[in-house]
Amino acid sequence: MGDVERSRLLTIISTTEGSENVRVEVRDTGTGLKPDKIARLFEPFYTTKADGLGIGLSISRTIVEAHGGHLGAGPTASIGTTFWLMLPVHESLP
Repeated sequence: MGDVERSRLLTIISTTEGSENVRVEVRDTGTGLKPDKIARLFEPFYTTKADGLGIGLSISRTIVEAHGGHLGAGPTASIGTTFWLMLPVHESLP
């Protein structure tokens, strides 16, 4: 959101999806991403930043999926981008 001249807002929301999953969303009011960029966002070495390496989101998705979850991104309803992750909830063992 460094290039945004309007008010910047980052919102983090956590919810449950039934009793099986927890969902965490990170929403920003940045410039957003075009649909063609979202489709490639999690590819290794793909970046939208001039100084980015393009490996952070790919590694993050691999870690989340290794724990049985999902990681995704899409446009925020008003302006910006929403990243979300969903992880399964496991009962604590005695």
